[in-house]
Amino acid sequence: MSWSSFKKTVGRTGTKISQKIGTIEKTVDENFDIEEQRFKSLELKCEKLHKEARGYLDSMRSKIAETIGHFYEDSTDKSLVGNKYKDAIVKLDHNCRTFLDEPYRQTVTEPILRFCTYFPGINETIKRRDNKLLDYDRQRAKVRKLVDKPSDDPNKLPRAEQAANEANELYESLNSQLCKELPNLIDLRVPYLDPTFEAFVKIQLKFCQESYDNLNSLQEDFPPNNERQVETKVEAVLQQMRDLAICGMG
Repeated sequence: MSWSSFKKTVGRTGTKISQKIGTIEKTVDENFDIEEQRFKSLELKCEKLHKEARGYLDSMRSKIAETIGHFYEDSTDKSLVGNKYKDAIVKLDHNCRTFLDEPYRQTVTEPILRFCTYFPGINETIKRRDNKLLDYDRQRAKVRKLVDKPSDDPNKLPRAEQAANEANELYESLNSQLCKELPNLIDLRVPYLDPTFEAFVKIQLKFCQESYDNLNSLQEDFPPNNERQVETKVEAVLQQMRDLAICGMG
């Protein structure tokens, strides 16, 4: 950090302290504050969306089937079924890696990440805008002080007024830019992310269809009456839950 930058940082820190104790008036821009809050909310949600989107593919490729073999001994009748189930899941995992990873990355995770890459630059502009506002408030306070208590130097007040005007112009330039760009960015979130959501649904549908096809092929390894027995047991449990009258199931 240069000496000039260091002095500016010290001066702005002093201005913040003076504003907190009420010796320097703080400029309040409610319109900007609202847009900044909306932007911060969008930033948090998009970053969370990107994080969860990256983890979704791994969750689809859950390795639960790798432990299936531990539940059956080779001597049991169910050992063959357990191994077939594991093979079906391994095949599904392979197909997921082969056919879904790349489309998912190109249509879901990368577009969301690209949208998130705009946030650091905007945050930097917001920081610069806040710094310019501190500079303006400090210069304005100097002008007010000279008006209330004139200096013996007649040129001091005009110089302070000029410095305040220049600081105000720098602040207004960044403030106007942000007040225009922040709502535009927020409004773009829906048309930008809509195709990503559509791709996500289609990829999820393909995965579910392949899962059904792989697992449905195992039905022939179970006795024909097993499916009905399972349905009967599940319905009995559900009825017990309904009788408790705490889950709101109809």
